[in-house]
Amino acid sequence: MRQLSEIASARDNAAVLVELTSAFEGIASTRIAQVKDQVQRSGQFFDDLWRIYSQLRVGKSFNFGRAQTGADTNPKELMILITSEGSFSGDIDQKLIAAALAGYDPAKNDIIVVGYHGIAQLRQHQVQAMLNFKLPSSDQNINVAPLVSAVQKYASTVVYYETYVSLMQQDVKTIALDAAISRRGANVAPGEEVISEQTYIFEPSTWAVIGHLERAMIGIALSEVILESKLAQYASRFRANRAAHEKADESLGNLTWLYARGRRQLKDERLKEIINSLRGKTS
Repeated sequence: MRQLSEIASARDNAAVLVELTSAFEGIASTRIAQVKDQVQRSGQFFDDLWRIYSQLRVGKSFNFGRAQTGADTNPKELMILITSEGSFSGDIDQKLIAAALAGYDPAKNDIIVVGYHGIAQLRQHQVQAMLNFKLPSSDQNINVAPLVSAVQKYASTVVYYETYVSLMQQDVKTIALDAAISRRGANVAPGEEVISEQTYIFEPSTWAVIGHLERAMIGIALSEVILESKLAQYASRFRANRAAHEKADESLGNLTWLYARGRRQLKDERLKEIINSLRGKTS
């Protein structure tokens, strides 16, 4: 009887786990759809800014809004690593850190990490990040101003982030930020409206507006890689919950069968006891 109650308790726990993992799958799936929509709208905003910027700037170089600061840039290359906040992300964070450290030279690189799990991974390799930030909990209105300010201080920046391929596959991607922004801008179709100093008044100056546009587009690019990383993390969680759901469902089926068999055995034993008792009375 005690064994049967233990099976029943384990069966009930497995049923709860099936429900929880199913709910978590649904949450992760909803978040994936929301982030995809957010990335799409962000891309449209970038295109609108680039159409204005491409008509105002002089030359083809992207200056990261540095023209107004007048400060010298750090000759080192800045590495920005976008990781998850917790360890529930599969092995994708470990892959990202391994890829970053493969090209890391403390004499040539400084590291900024977004996400606590990345910090923990670096510590295991005795590598110290210059700065670290918490991965934004919200998927909207992400504040990347501190990252933009850091990027402006360096001659070049490379970003390591997690990218969504499918629900079952997530990879690590690397981009040189300046090249990525310029390449992306080159693919933006020109607008029909002519924007220049002859048609508009720019305050406080045209150069200030250009600098603001550059900083805004850096912010959009960084927000998008953070969203892309979160998308990959949601997909990783979906995959983990799917595996846990299938395992719990299988366990529930086995425990249900064991419980039913145990009850049958108990009924059979009681029936035998009754029959034997009746035989004893008639003999």
